Amino acid sequence: MSAAPDEAGRAPLAELRVAVLGVGVMGTFHAEALSTRVRGARVTVVNDWSAERAAVVADRVGARVVEDPFEAIAADDVDAVLVASPGAAHDAQVGACLDRGLPVLCEKPLTTDVASARALVEKERALGRRLVQVGFMRRFDPEYVALKKLVTDGDLGNPLMVHCTHRNPHVPEHFNSEFMIRDSVVHEVDVARFLLDEEITSVQVIAGVATASAPAGTHDPMLVVFRTASGRVVTDEIYVRSGVAYEVRTEVVGERGSATIGLDQNLVVRRTDGRWGGTLTPGFVERFGQAYDLELQRWVDAARRGTVDGPGAWDGYAAVAVCEAGVEAVRTGAEVPVVLEPLDGAPAAPPAGVRAPDLEAAR
Repeated sequence: MSAAPDEAGRAPLAELRVAVLGVGVMGTFHAEALSTRVRGARVTVVNDWSAERAAVVADRVGARVVEDPFEAIAADDVDAVLVASPGAAHDAQVGACLDRGLPVLCEKPLTTDVASARALVEKERALGRRLVQVGFMRRFDPEYVALKKLVTDGDLGNPLMVHCTHRNPHVPEHFNSEFMIRDSVVHEVDVARFLLDEEITSVQVIAGVATASAPAGTHDPMLVVFRTASGRVVTDEIYVRSGVAYEVRTEVVGERGSATIGLDQNLVVRRTDGRWGGTLTPGFVERFGQAYDLELQRWVDAARRGTVDGPGAWDGYAAVAVCEAGVEAVRTGAEVPVVLEPLDGAPAAPPAGVRAPDLEAAR
């Protein structure tokens, strides 16, 4: 499917030339997807703090290495940028993309603090067009799209509660309680906003008995409770050292029914060897690989027209703000309010949802 002309009537780029900043696990995955599974794009520039790693990925996808990320953003053979560098680098790198007017897909988090995330929202708004997309790939997963449609179409009646489960088989040692909120729970933050189309107004974290494999002082698992603007309750069990597999599921409970995605609803017993009468995905790529590819295809199609098509800067800012409240809730045990500063002349809570991806068009 060819891309439509932009608002000025200009034809879309025949091929989107992409710089990939950061080629760890996610950056490498995206670079290879752009080069092999996504139509209309080519990786031209690769950047990473490790020159050796950058060279390996660049050679694999037929790109060149640029050692300075800002030189990569400014390169003549770059039309759009995918930011998969460490979170602390996102603020300056996304800002540089906006300075050049380039569409940018930024892996979460948008930034690592509320003030800088808010500043990027304002900076993009001053340009008058959407250029920032945040990598909340679950919005593109077919199961989440179907669940969103059930909610939007009213098939479940008024949605009353949302229950989420997020389990990893194992994680590195540095995954402490705060990191679990910022790196894992952040996905459920966006899922809740996406499904319910409203902002989260408070966060509470309930810590129980920790698994023996958790480092001292780390609460794993935790139960995170969100309240939304209308008073709905969202729960999220986060358990990143389950020793079993990668499990992510979501249930919406409504006045006329409920719907669950992510796991067979038969009674099952999960054991540490992974047996349960079915198959659990070993990692996030196996579970959400299709969602990532759909996300990239939608981004490329939009970026060829000079814009983006997915969760944007405000969604990134809201997620940072909720996670900041979540970290404070871990520290204090209190229910912590989420503070979102309204945009001048705009509603305090812009819509959280985006239209469901056209799955057929994105294949």
